Amino acid sequence: MAIAQLSDALIDQIAAGEVVERPASVAKELIENALDAGARRIEIATAAGGKSLLRVTDDGSGIAADELPLAVRRHCTSKLAGGLDAIETLGFRGEALPSIGSVARLTVKSRAAGAAEAFEIAVDGGRVSGPRPAALSRGTVVEVRDLFHAVPARLKFLKSDRAEGAAITEIVRRLAIAFPAVRFELAGPDRTQTVFEAVDGRDSLRRIEAVVGKDFGANAIAIAAEREGVQLKGFAGLPTFHRGNALAQYVYVNGRPVRDRLLLSALRGAYADVMARDRHPVAVLFLTLDPALVDVNVHPAKADVRFRDPGLVRGLIVGAIRQAFTAAGLRATTTGASGLMDRFRPEGAPEAAPRRFDGFAPGGFASPAQTSYSASTSPYRPLQDDGAAGPIDSAAPPYRADPIDPEAGAERRYPLGAARAQLHGNFIVAETEDGMVIVDQHAAHERLVYEALKTALHGKTLASQLLLIPEIVDLPEDDAERLAEHAEPLGQLGLAVERFGPGAVAVRETPAILGQVDCRRLILDIADELADLGTAGTLKSRIDHVAATIACHGSVRAGRSLRPEEMNALLRDMEATPGTGQCNHGRPTFIALKLADIEKMFGRR
Repeated sequence: MAIAQLSDALIDQIAAGEVVERPASVAKELIENALDAGARRIEIATAAGGKSLLRVTDDGSGIAADELPLAVRRHCTSKLAGGLDAIETLGFRGEALPSIGSVARLTVKSRAAGAAEAFEIAVDGGRVSGPRPAALSRGTVVEVRDLFHAVPARLKFLKSDRAEGAAITEIVRRLAIAFPAVRFELAGPDRTQTVFEAVDGRDSLRRIEAVVGKDFGANAIAIAAEREGVQLKGFAGLPTFHRGNALAQYVYVNGRPVRDRLLLSALRGAYADVMARDRHPVAVLFLTLDPALVDVNVHPAKADVRFRDPGLVRGLIVGAIRQAFTAAGLRATTTGASGLMDRFRPEGAPEAAPRRFDGFAPGGFASPAQTSYSASTSPYRPLQDDGAAGPIDSAAPPYRADPIDPEAGAERRYPLGAARAQLHGNFIVAETEDGMVIVDQHAAHERLVYEALKTALHGKTLASQLLLIPEIVDLPEDDAERLAEHAEPLGQLGLAVERFGPGAVAVRETPAILGQVDCRRLILDIADELADLGTAGTLKSRIDHVAATIACHGSVRAGRSLRPEEMNALLRDMEATPGTGQCNHGRPTFIALKLADIEKMFGRR
């Protein structure tokens, strides 16, 4: 078969297969163009999940009439003046509009800043018409109708209107976080609107809360770190403030939203031993670095990036988040307290509003029936018989509260307060200056033991057990070379490996704490991680898992009665040890209730 030059229309349709995956892809490209044009108000209108209509209106700088034909031609862009090493805009390839126009009906109407009138150009299945005069006061309006009408086979792969509409909403949410000073308005066919009002850039948390949820700010820690020219800022949710999926993880590189595996893995690593494996952290992180140190031109959708020094970036994220958690000390999630308050209310009953006493007038409280007081029968009789109240029923032993130690008043000033009681042999109730704290004694002590074990284990070279016969593991030469390069840090963890020919390594020692080890499986897992991330965290995570198991079995068991001094000692240790806000399985170790919350439950506020 002879080699032939493809037509421009077919070339555009092939390119559209990479750039235009679904309506959300179109929305992303058009909104990014509006942001690059300096827009401060962006309106998005959709119909049928963006399949039949997707319109993006902005108040940006606009496109000059003589540049409109270039705007819908492939590989024409105004954003690469500095080359691929100096990309500072969201878009840069010059493929979006011609790709969209090759598979849909595209109309671009724009009025450049300072121009006397607006112009419009249309592209239908790759056929261009215009430009021609149009009516528009400022900015640009891009309208896409009948997506994939030119390639109907692609329509079969789209999801329902609701699912496609939700994907567009998610795109808007991610971009809204990155640009808090821009107003976003998304309107659908059911007349519902999603609006993110513009906020001061210095108050970005307001925009983040509008997207992620109003509880996020109260349950997150500010992150700010810098290393070798790479700057990290943002907010990381508390380990006990988590979700069942990773949709609430927002990561940005130089303002560009990405879903890069290295970054998401680093985020997961930062929460490795403070969160259950089936739960996901909530975080919003912004990485800023020299554009020459990151390649954003590795994926058609620009969702993946490649860093010149991935180890530096990963280490910065993991270290900054863990350091922030340590500096923040003990913090309980507000959702834990609100959940506890909800459980105190009768199921299904709304929160009762405080009632005002209006006297005994009609419509007020009714006057209770008055009876004479009897010390022997009154439910409010004294607990102890003083000779005047009559005998107390011996079948119902009186409640007796232990006297409060006057010296414990000083302990109320500690974050976890002074222990006052133990409930059901497992929960410690402590009094603080402004409320109370309920502590799960087993979960708390389990974490304390685990942290002590980690310090002992990783503070020095771990003990290893010598294999009688070294185990030879065959693997690709590149993997063997990477393992040899990391032989020293692996040796610190008790794993001794060395090269054994061009495509194999010999395992001579394994960590004693792991007991019997499947050497081949362990080596292959470490090799895969070194290839993907450049770090060997697999071995450390396995050792930490053993330490967590030991801590679980060696901690204070539920049901054990503790003396007041033991309870207070446990509270003080929790305050002095990082990471004790949650147990090894990611569950909270304590719940804090403010006095105002308690008063609210009793209708006193």
